[in-house]
Parts: sequence; C-alpha cells; structure tokens
Amino acid sequence: MAKPLEDEPIAQGAEIIDATFHRYFLHQRDIVRCARANFERRDWHATQRDSAARLDLYNESVREGLDLLHGLLGPRFADADTWIELRNAYADRIAGRGDREVAETFFNSFTRRIFHTVGVNGEMEFVSPPAEHRGAPGASGAAAGDSALVARFDRRGSLAQLFAEVFAHYEFRVPWDDAAGDAGRIADEIARGLGDVAPEAIRGLTLAEPVFFRGKGAYLVGELLTEGESLPLVLALTNPEGRVVVDAVLVSRDEVSIVFSFARAYFFVDVDRPHELVEFLHAIMPHKPIAELYNAIGWNKHGKTELYRSILHHLATTDDRFEIAPGQRGMVMCVFTLPGFDVVFKVIRDRFEPPKTVTAEEVRRKYRLVFRHDRAGRLVDAQEFEHLEFARSRFDPVLLEELLALCSERVRLDGDQVVIAHLYTERRLRPLDVYLREASPAAAREAVVDYGQVMRDLAATNIFPGDMLTKNFGVSRNGRLIFYDYDELCRLDECRFRALPPPRNEDDESSGEPWFYVSERDIFPEEFRNFLGLREELLAVFMQHHAELLGPAFWLRMQELHARGEVLDVYPYRSARRLRWRARSAERRADPMLPRS
Repeated sequence: MAKPLEDEPIAQGAEIIDATFHRYFLHQRDIVRCARANFERRDWHATQRDSAARLDLYNESVREGLDLLHGLLGPRFADADTWIELRNAYADRIAGRGDREVAETFFNSFTRRIFHTVGVNGEMEFVSPPAEHRGAPGASGAAAGDSALVARFDRRGSLAQLFAEVFAHYEFRVPWDDAAGDAGRIADEIARGLGDVAPEAIRGLTLAEPVFFRGKGAYLVGELLTEGESLPLVLALTNPEGRVVVDAVLVSRDEVSIVFSFARAYFFVDVDRPHELVEFLHAIMPHKPIAELYNAIGWNKHGKTELYRSILHHLATTDDRFEIAPGQRGMVMCVFTLPGFDVVFKVIRDRFEPPKTVTAEEVRRKYRLVFRHDRAGRLVDAQEFEHLEFARSRFDPVLLEELLALCSERVRLDGDQVVIAHLYTERRLRPLDVYLREASPAAAREAVVDYGQVMRDLAATNIFPGDMLTKNFGVSRNGRLIFYDYDELCRLDECRFRALPPPRNEDDESSGEPWFYVSERDIFPEEFRNFLGLREELLAVFMQHHAELLGPAFWLRMQELHARGEVLDVYPYRSARRLRWRARSAERRADPMLPRS
C-alpha cells in the first residue's frame, strides 16, 4: 500500500523531475529553433549535428535528473513505494498542461531505468493517455483552424493571389526567389492535381503556423478548404542559392503521407502543445498512426509510448495471436507479427549461421547508427523495447517454440507469461521478393526502378545497405521501397569499391575462388547482379535505369562527394512533382551519378 504524501522529499523529488523535464523541453526547443537559421544560412552540416544532438539530449536529461534524485532520496531512491508517491505528486504538478503527455513519458523513463519493470506497473508509471487526450484524434478545434496553432487564408481572388498571401505571411530572413512566379506555378499544379474537384471549389486553406524543417528542406503543412471534403496540402521549400524556392506542391494523401514517412528522420518543428499539432496532422492524414505522428514532429520517446499503448489496446480488443511473419526466415532475427496490427516484432537470435559473421552487439550498433542517421525515406524506423510481457495464450505455438529455441537469451517463459528482454518493432512491409511474384508486370517494373533508387538515395546519405537481396527490401502501402535489414549495413565511406581484376589465364577464369586478395572492406559492384535475384525481364528494367550501380565509378563518385563535405539532395517526392524540374532536367541528366529522387 502506497504511503500518503507526507514528507518533503517527495514534493522535492517531483519538483526535480518537473524542472529537469522543463530544462529538457527548453533545450530541445533551442535546438529546434536553430533549424530555421540553418535553413536560411544553408548550413546543412549544422542541421545534421543538431539532429544528432536532439536525439542524444533526452537520455542526457534523464541521467541528469536521476543523479539529482539519487542525492535527494538516498536509500529511498530504489524504493517502489517512494516512486508511487512521486508519480502521484508529479501528476498533480503537470495536470492540465499542454505538454502533459510527453511529460508523463519523461517520468516513465526514470522508473524504467531504475526498476527495469517487466510489462507495466500502473501504480508507478503513466500507462493510459491523459483523459483530455482520449477519444477520436483530430476531433478538437485545432484541426478546423480555430487554434493559434493554425493560420487560415480565405480566398478572395485567384489561386495565385491566395498563395501570394501565404508567402507574405511566412517570411524568412532570406528573400523568396520568385514569389509571384511560384504562386502561379502552385495554382497551375493544383488545378492539374485535384482530380474531380474543380479549382473554383477551393475557398481557402489552413496551414500550421510553425514551419517544418528537415534536411535541406522546409515544409508548410495544411489543408485546402473546398466546398466538399478538405484536401491535404504540403508546400516543399528549398534554399539552393540563398533564396527560398517553392520546389513542390503536394495535394494527395499518399504523397503527403510519404513526406511524413516512418522511414524519414524527424522534423524540427517549434510547438508548445505537441498533442494539438498531432491532432491537426491526424486530420490531414487519418490513416497515419498517432505514434508515427509524434515521431515525425520529434517526440520519438512519446511516439514509442503511443505505439506500446496501441499494442496493448489491440491485444485487449481482438483475439489476434502473435505468429511468424510472412516471407523468408531471417538468419539474424526471428520476426513475428499480429495479423491485424501493422507492425513486425524482431528478436535477435542467440546464434547466427554462416555466412553471417556479425555479433548481436554489432547488430544493435547498426540499429543505433540508423536511429541517429538521416534515413532518407529509405530506412525503416525501428523502436527498441526492453522487458516486455505478454500472455502465453497470445502466441501461436509454432512461433513460441521457435522463439524459445532460437532466442532463449532474450525470450523466456514465466508461468503463463512470455517475457521478452529485448526486441525491435518496425512497420510491416510487403517483402520485395514476395511482391514481385504477385504484382502486375507494370507494378513490378515500377518497383524494380525504385529498388535501384533506394540504393542511390542511401548512397546520397553515406549509407551502403550491404545485403542487397530483394527479401531485405519492403514495399509500403504507397508502393515505396524501404530497406529494413541492418545487420550488414555500414557507412559508405567505410567501404572500398573495386573493379574485378581480369583473369590472368584460363585457370583463373574457371576457378571458383578469387585469384586476387580480397579484404573485409572490399566490395565489387560488378557482382551485385548475382544478388539481385531478378528474373530476366526485370533485370533488363533495372539495367535500363541503374546500370551504373553495377560498376565502381558511381560508388567512388559518391564517396568523393561525401569526402568533400557535400550534403546531397534527397527529396520525399518524385522528380516530376518539382515545379521547376523541367527547366533543369537536361542539366541533371548530364550527371547520371547523382541521386534521382
């Protein structure tokens, strides 16, 4: 039984956690606010440093708070009853605040660091969302534009005039490159892209007041207001030469969803009340999980909390059982899923069979590398969980037998419960090898073209996927390819790309072993053809679009660009969507080595 709130250390402890969270919130906000200046100055390296610093800040802040609490509480620091009291006192301090949900997650990080709780402890942790956040996401007034979070623009003339008002509202310290021309180009693009909606039906638009920054881009995000259903709207901005350019306008839910993909690094967006912004975004993208929207706006720790809550809710409201995920079995991970839940669960095996030579710790390092790296829309975002507990009855017997046999270091039975010491969760994707067997010829050709584009986009961010087998790539709901097998992934600058030496004689030519020295870092792109596993007609499509990937020149050129410190463009939309693309297409075709996003 928890003791009543009767001693001063409890109040002081709750104040320490609250103050630590407040310092964290302000510090990360300072980092976020630098994104605008970085964009205006075109300081892309600062953007990359800030992205890593923001991810590191959370754990640093929790450690700071734990040190302060240890000094305050002494022998009561690891006492469960003390933390039950702390939870209650902390709940009182943060009640009614606009950042309450992320403050609760911050508190949970303290208890889980100390107690390594298996499953959840409802007395010691915040398990359910705040009462004011329950119900249908997007139902609040924020989505309708009656919040200070949202700017509304009513149409009084042409579409071009409407967007001219937008440009006047969103000012940067550098000028717009061609505001009048971009307003006209946006109007023309919207008129072409609305399908059955007549341009005359647009009566205005709403946009989130904060600008979304990520990589080398900035984004204005909102909705077109029509006489019927509202339509999503994203204006993608770039700063190629010290002047702001509207690079693309996106008005389809699929295109906007890709901008907010789980395979992209987190936006820098300055917001005091994260829940309101998530509601606004969910109204625009109703099929996007709430967890992913928190991730997208940089609150990835709370995104993890929301994901866990959604797993528990799914188990409580369905009869689904965990089962082995479809596709080829992995050599490093045991992968399973819930049929009605769009996530896969991955547990590292105890032992890896040849030819795998990595260790479990090396695999975890690969996942940490991806977490802190620009995922470029091509690397799935993995959430790492520890000390999970589920009822044994919710596991398919075949899966449970496999987990206990192959992952015994991380999976065990505790009575009627299955305890998983460590796993990763990822969005469920259709494995490319399965997709190519079932897709129409046209869809298969498009997927193969995107297959090569994944390699280009990753190379543009200094990543080499390592294992290029089609089973390691997945197809998203939007038909976009994403890489998800990280055990052989590495930085591009760690590789040595070589051309295959010609055979010296007939014996070399017929030999099954190389006649030349090969180091662990050596990679021979000419051999990639053997790993693609594409049938003849699809291999021809790949070669038509990406033949240069099967030679060392492309990879050496990318290494050279990274060595010079260049930050390359990778766009979350197709080249055809770029408003000024046609004028530059001839220039781009002159250099086939560069990414073609």
